[in-house]
Amino acid sequence: MKRKILTISLSVLLSSFLVLPTFAQEEEESSVWSTGFDIYTSYIWRGSKFGSGPAFQPFVDATVGGLSIGAWGSVNSSLDEALEMDLYLSYGFGPVSLTVTDYYFGGDWTDMSMTHYIEPSVGVEAGGFSAMFAYMLLPGTEDDASTIGVDESTDFGEEGDTYLELGYGFDAVSFAVGLGNGAYTDDGDFSLCNITVGTSKEIAITEKFSLPVSGSVTLNPSTGGFFITAGVSF
Repeated sequence: MKRKILTISLSVLLSSFLVLPTFAQEEEESSVWSTGFDIYTSYIWRGSKFGSGPAFQPFVDATVGGLSIGAWGSVNSSLDEALEMDLYLSYGFGPVSLTVTDYYFGGDWTDMSMTHYIEPSVGVEAGGFSAMFAYMLLPGTEDDASTIGVDESTDFGEEGDTYLELGYGFDAVSFAVGLGNGAYTDDGDFSLCNITVGTSKEIAITEKFSLPVSGSVTLNPSTGGFFITAGVSF
C-alpha cells in the first residue's frame, strides 16, 4: 500500500508540471514562473541541522491562482553535503493551504519504496498568526527490509513522524514554536523541538536592486541543539 501511495503521489507531482502550461492558457492570468537560490551559513530545518558548511538551496516554482508546483533543493559545501531534492504541489484557498511534498535524500531516485518520503501538510494563516501540521510517510516497511540487506527487526516507521508548528510575525520579525516526534526529537517521543526567532531586511545595492538578507536563532529543547544562521536570497 505504501509503495502505491508513493508512486501515485510522485506521478501527480510530475504530471502537474506538464499540465500546468495548458491550464495557465485557460486562465486570464498567465502562469508565474520563478527561480532562484538562497545561501545559508547552515541548513536548519524544524529544529535540526543537516550537513556541515554553508548550504546552497535552489528552487523552481510555477504558480497559477492558488495552485503552486515546484522543486526545491539543498546541498552543503562540504563532504557532508546533506543532499536533499524535493518536489511539491500546493493549493491555497483563503487562509488555508494544502501541500504534498516528496522529499528525496539521495540514492536511487527511481526506487519509490525506499528513497522517497511523502509528506501531506495543511497550513492556516490569519493576520500575523500561522499554524501548520505535517505527517511524514516513511519509505519502506518491514517486508522490504530483506531486499536492502537490513535486519528485519529494524523499525522503518509504520507510523510516520508528525510535526506541528505555531507562528507569529509582525514587521520584519517572526516567531515559531514546533513540536514533533520521531526524527525531530532525541528519544522519538512527541515533545517541543523547535523555538525560532527570525528577522529579515533588504540591503540596497543600487537604486533598482536590493539584496534580501535573513537571519534566525533556533533552539531545539529536545536535542539541546542551538543554532544561529544567516542567509541571502537571489
